[in-house]
Amino acid sequence: MLPPVPLRAADSPFSAKLQEGQFADVFHNGRRAIRYVIAWDPDRYNETYKPFLHVFDAEGASPITSGPGAKQYPHHRGIFIGWNKVLFAGKPHGFWGMGGGAHQKHVKFLASNLAPDGALLAGLVHWNLKDGKTLIEEERTQVLLPSTRPTLALIDFTSRLTPVAGDVVLDGDPEHAGVHYRPHDDVDRKATKYLFHADGVTPGRGKDTDLPWVAEQYTLQGKTYSVQQMSHPDNPKGTEWSAYRDYGRFGAWFKKDLKKGETLTIRYRFRVAEGDLLAREEYQKSWEQFARSPTPKSYK
Repeated sequence: MLPPVPLRAADSPFSAKLQEGQFADVFHNGRRAIRYVIAWDPDRYNETYKPFLHVFDAEGASPITSGPGAKQYPHHRGIFIGWNKVLFAGKPHGFWGMGGGAHQKHVKFLASNLAPDGALLAGLVHWNLKDGKTLIEEERTQVLLPSTRPTLALIDFTSRLTPVAGDVVLDGDPEHAGVHYRPHDDVDRKATKYLFHADGVTPGRGKDTDLPWVAEQYTLQGKTYSVQQMSHPDNPKGTEWSAYRDYGRFGAWFKKDLKKGETLTIRYRFRVAEGDLLAREEYQKSWEQFARSPTPKSYK
């Protein structure tokens, strides 16, 4: 359940609605902006093996991000996090495509708050093996920030990852690890394009690292959208990006060794808008604002 705070506040442009055990919707000025999908049901394993965040269209009616019903790569879901090789006790475990029964389970909400400066949802997520053994405890905090059109959603994504069963290695590659954004499955693949902070940037394995941000433009059902994913400068160094797929999935990943009980905090901001890509200078300004912003508090 959500903590006992109002789902509507008189002094806030935000409101929220919970479908118990399924999802939490957050509204901005009366329009559904995001949906945090939290369902977990072992009998619906393929549909519910990871929590993720949907972003909605200008009418607040339909998601413009992908979900479990996608025809291609249905494990790519909205804004999501995972590594396809979580090494534990000498064995790899998949927390990307969720093979072998591994799953990310939303356990409970730790905090929620509706304020003039943002709508916050903080939850506890267990990264479990098939038998229910928890390898990693994640505190996932997502904040919908105030914005004006053409921006549809300005989202701060903070993840605190703590191994609880023993030491782990977060491993994989740019295509199958990290924090990513996946547009709806029905994108026009011929219209997808990317923009980087400078000319001559080459994303990918063994390519340019530690990019401050990447922006993407995609077309869905005749409408054009743009997304900027910003990486906080305190994130692990050596971060590589996947940002070239015509179906629009893109994001940042890194390899990291974590000791039992050690907490890694990573931060990203997503700016999702209607229309074409903005000027590079506008995206750089947004990243600089994000880089100066304080780290959201922990609620554990």
